[in-house]
Amino acid sequence: MTDTTTPAQVWETLLSGNDRFATDNVLHPNSTVERRLELRDGQAPVAAVLACSDSRVPVELLFDAGLGDMFVIRTAGGCVDAAVSGSVDFAVSSLGVKLVIVLSHEACGAIGAAYTAVEQAEVPLGLQRVFVEKIAPSVIWAKGHGKGERDDVEREHARITAQHLIDRIPALQDGAADGTIGVVAARYSLADGRVETVSEHFAR
Repeated sequence: MTDTTTPAQVWETLLSGNDRFATDNVLHPNSTVERRLELRDGQAPVAAVLACSDSRVPVELLFDAGLGDMFVIRTAGGCVDAAVSGSVDFAVSSLGVKLVIVLSHEACGAIGAAYTAVEQAEVPLGLQRVFVEKIAPSVIWAKGHGKGERDDVEREHARITAQHLIDRIPALQDGAADGTIGVVAARYSLADGRVETVSEHFAR
């Protein structure tokens, strides 16, 4: 990904990779033994991605990216806690990523559980309540703004989470303001393999 210079160009390059993935024309870049050995000396990923832990959403594969290209953080439902925020801050402050992506996806089980909990006014008793409680505000906001379908909630959860990261992480907030870092909320479709842009923060 040496041809990427601005956050917006990074996103365009990743979307081109996703197009290759969706059309079964992948290049498998940066996947050689030489690349693996080169990375022993350090990493310089172009993007950090907060994604769901769902096994159907292999982040590097769906962007046709290779070793060392993406710094990926995964939790059920793409939920944010202190460790996730710290990981994003590390990617921004120490690794110099130019783009932070929050990626939700079609048929997300964690979002589905939160959706059901809000619908039935009943929170699970086990540890699943941890992510249900974190996702429920996104469900409530979406429903309150006429976006109550599951796919709408998945999009809104990505958008709300992206804004939350900007508000919570000073280095990301500064980078988003001066244009050195971009922030994108996106959603992946299991059906067609496509990643859609939900919202963009690219200072011009």
